[in-house]
Amino acid sequence: MRILVVEDEQPLADAIARGLRREGMAVDVAYDGESGHEKVSVTRYDVVVLDRDLPGMSGDELCREIVGSGALSRVLMLTASGAVEDRVSGLSLGADDYLAKPFAFPELVARVRALGRRATPATPPVLSAGDLVLDPAKRRITRSGRPVELTRKEFGVLEVLLSAGGKVVSSEELLERVWDENADPFTTTVRVTVMTLRKKLGEPGIIDTVVGSGYRVPDAAQSAGAV
Repeated sequence: MRILVVEDEQPLADAIARGLRREGMAVDVAYDGESGHEKVSVTRYDVVVLDRDLPGMSGDELCREIVGSGALSRVLMLTASGAVEDRVSGLSLGADDYLAKPFAFPELVARVRALGRRATPATPPVLSAGDLVLDPAKRRITRSGRPVELTRKEFGVLEVLLSAGGKVVSSEELLERVWDENADPFTTTVRVTVMTLRKKLGEPGIIDTVVGSGYRVPDAAQSAGAV
């Protein structure tokens, strides 16, 4: 998933970003509302983790902009206040979820993942292709019942390909969905990552190269079952 964290407390913003990256997510950070608005204007994020109490362009205003633009991004609003009226007010702005500070990081991760699954089209919690099964929440992949160990980026690439349901995903889209804004658009990292991913998944191969277009997993399917 591609995540944007908009939080003016830089240590907290950086800590959230580091934690989400450890969960295999691609994370960009903005330390004020104006920067956050610029980023959501040019990049499609699955989830925006948005502090409500931002100086300048407030979190409320940015939330309205995101919702009003028709963007498919889900908004998780953070605030120092956990009062019921504040939660109601935040949700009435169009936020999809609301989390009061201080919060337990595992809860933040769970809420971000839950919002990511509500993307359009919705993605069930377990993805599969033949004998390959990927569970994003548990960060677990099995093939023929045996675990497969992948790096975070390899896991992210496979998750995007499986989520596409057999459709072709371009290298550019993989770079945008799995890497963050610091990725070099001219790098060969996507090709190299797919190559190592294929080796780790073994035979028979499940990732096809569509020359001039990108990659796909032809028999990718989505299941609500467990690994």
